Amino acid sequence: MIKDIFTFIVGGKAGEGIRKAGAVAGKIFSKKRRYIFIMDDYPSLIRGGHNFSVVSTSVRKVSSHYMKADLIVALDKRSYDNHIKNLSDQGIIVYNSDDELKDVKGVGVPLKSNAKKYPFKDLILGVGAVAILAAAIGIDKNELGKIIKDQYPTGIEDNIEYAITIYDIVHPEIGGKYQLEEGNQELPFFTGNELIALGAAAAGLDVYFAYPMTPSTSILHYLASNDRDLGITVVQPENEIAVINMAIGSTFTGARTMIASSGGGFALMQEALSLAGMVESPILCIISSRPGPSTGVPTYTEQADLFFALNQGHGEFPKIVASPGSVEETFYLTAELLYLAWQFQTPALLLTEKHMSESRMSVKIDPEKVKWAEPLMHKEGEYKRYIDTNSGVSPLLFPLTKNINKWNSYEHDELGFTTENAAMISKMHIKRRKKLDSIKKFMEKIHTVNIFGEKGPVIFTYGSTTMSVLEACKVGDIEAQVVQPIYLRPFPIWELEKFKNERTICVELNSFGQLATILKNEIGIKPIEVIKKFDGRPFDPIELSKRIKEVVR
Repeated sequence: MIKDIFTFIVGGKAGEGIRKAGAVAGKIFSKKRRYIFIMDDYPSLIRGGHNFSVVSTSVRKVSSHYMKADLIVALDKRSYDNHIKNLSDQGIIVYNSDDELKDVKGVGVPLKSNAKKYPFKDLILGVGAVAILAAAIGIDKNELGKIIKDQYPTGIEDNIEYAITIYDIVHPEIGGKYQLEEGNQELPFFTGNELIALGAAAAGLDVYFAYPMTPSTSILHYLASNDRDLGITVVQPENEIAVINMAIGSTFTGARTMIASSGGGFALMQEALSLAGMVESPILCIISSRPGPSTGVPTYTEQADLFFALNQGHGEFPKIVASPGSVEETFYLTAELLYLAWQFQTPALLLTEKHMSESRMSVKIDPEKVKWAEPLMHKEGEYKRYIDTNSGVSPLLFPLTKNINKWNSYEHDELGFTTENAAMISKMHIKRRKKLDSIKKFMEKIHTVNIFGEKGPVIFTYGSTTMSVLEACKVGDIEAQVVQPIYLRPFPIWELEKFKNERTICVELNSFGQLATILKNEIGIKPIEVIKKFDGRPFDPIELSKRIKEVVR
């Protein structure tokens, strides 16, 4: 094993239960009170292609997957060929012996021929992968039966029978090979998208609008599956343009509202986002990036939408943009952004990417730490929707009360009536600008930057790459200060300018070095090296640690 990390990889075709097998492996490790991190890799295909799940586990917090695996289960020849290079020095690969393979090493098991008699002969292969893992880490057959019954509620008898058959075949070869230390507490594990949904719910989300677009789609699925328990209305309109326009209308009624999409979907929302800026709609937007441009590579990860997120919409209006650096942080940051959107009546955007959205990680969350998003309400006297205030934030009234003024997409006066008067146009510009100043003053009092470590070279990063950098420093014994700006607009210059004269590097998942450009333009920080990756895959901690060491020597 790599230090204190045990990694399990299962690979095969879409439709063979790969992702489910990875999730069940996570449950097994979690029951042993171990931390986990699960990364799923899959092409944009319903069936076929090459899918695999990587599950890394430890008794200490683990913030990334490792591609060097101790146990690999290859359900087909392609998986064997792709992952034999990922096998650790003392690792074991178990392959499907029904496929024609030459010059193989490892343990062959007739996975497919044993599955033929079952109704779901392809899907049941993932159950075989779980049985192989159970045998390797010393789980007995009775416990394996309980795991299968709990995790595969359909076709229980067939699943258990198949699992025991595979278990009996491999146990003489690999039984009890790995004795994993138990940890101190059992923690739940979630994907980033699940915690985005729960964080918004904790802050008072009322309505969620979305049109499916990977990698944001699972937010829609999760909220739709739990809408009654969470008290949230979930709507899938006909397209992304309808999504954001309906969401703006929803905020007009006083409903706390969130939307989500990927870059292509948000490109369609530009005009309406500008509408939100003009009418001062407190809408929360989730951008889960994919490698682009255009359709790009839908099911893989990249951080190429930073400039895009910062410059959403035409015209000038304040917006808040932030990006979480861990799966756990998605919960709190989503809640905080919903709060800020309503506090300042302006669009707020949470920028993330597939690696954060869909990876699973052990977390500790406390809903009691979340603030409920509440608007500033008009109390008495004449109501003016866009009344100019010292903060730029105008009190609100909602339908079913008297004297509701229009939310106007045209430039308007304080009452919301259309205007082309030069003085009023200028006044409304200044009013909206005041909100930006108020946002900055507020943010100077809250936590806007994560800093890990106290000395050594300064490594700037953001979003999901933060997890990879932290794990790279652990596995590589690198002493460094890892600096992750949580908020990207307004950019927390007041927190970061102290690093202006430090020796810095930057790590990000894009080809242009977008964060490095912002550091240079906003603060004058010019990293000595920008470590970039842009092949759609996240950094592996071991490889990243080597690259960091090459730079900091």
